[in-house]
Amino acid sequence: MHIVVCIKQVPDTKNVRIDPDTHTLVRQGVESIVNPFDFFAVEAALKIKDERDARVTVLTMGPPQAEEALREVLSRGVDDAVLLSDRAFAGSDTWATSTTLAAAIRKLGDVDLILCGKQAIDGDTAQVGPETATMLNIPYATFAKKIEPMDDRHLKITRQTDEGVEVWKVPLPALVTVIKEVGEPRMPSLRHKMRAKKASIPLWGIQDLGLAPESVGLAGSYTQVVRVFSPPRRGNRLMIQGSVEEQAERLYRLLKESKVPGL
Repeated sequence: MHIVVCIKQVPDTKNVRIDPDTHTLVRQGVESIVNPFDFFAVEAALKIKDERDARVTVLTMGPPQAEEALREVLSRGVDDAVLLSDRAFAGSDTWATSTTLAAAIRKLGDVDLILCGKQAIDGDTAQVGPETATMLNIPYATFAKKIEPMDDRHLKITRQTDEGVEVWKVPLPALVTVIKEVGEPRMPSLRHKMRAKKASIPLWGIQDLGLAPESVGLAGSYTQVVRVFSPPRRGNRLMIQGSVEEQAERLYRLLKESKVPGL
């Protein structure tokens, strides 16, 4: 079984900056981290690898500095890594990102399972996983809390929903996005750290993937950020103090005096 894990290097939330011209996140020169949700996808892949004969490849799209994220994941036991980096990819929305990832997965070939974190903390869209599966024309399941291989061609997926839990039988190849309940990510080992440090990581650009310039980056994005701004501060704030009962009573009276419908 060949498992591909898609990860993303995201800006540290303490250092987020916006490009005033493109209205996209500035990534160059900004301290970055591996998207925390993606570590759970890596752990899910490694669990399957521990149980059966599986090879795990990690894939990311980003600037050259994203290689650091790949080496960090390699240090946890992943077998291979590929970096998708090209100036043509800059400014990609979820659609253009999914286009690039899908092309890379096709180039890898013989991929049985694709795993992703449920969402990235910078965009919070949770769209890239399902969009990538749709472009590859394969089934997908989201918000998986447990992944169990049933046989060589099927998975048993336990997924969390707002109403409860669903259990799906999913044919392979497939894409699954996972939540933290799938398992606590393991720590890097010294052996894997040494291997990750020396690993040769291929870099694929737009020509390697056979993509047209108008299908990726800003040119291939159907959505663009028009304006980014902070909401105006409100000055009419009121702090309510006292015991919980006193605060509740005070809040009720304030809402009633403001003539909120239903009170």
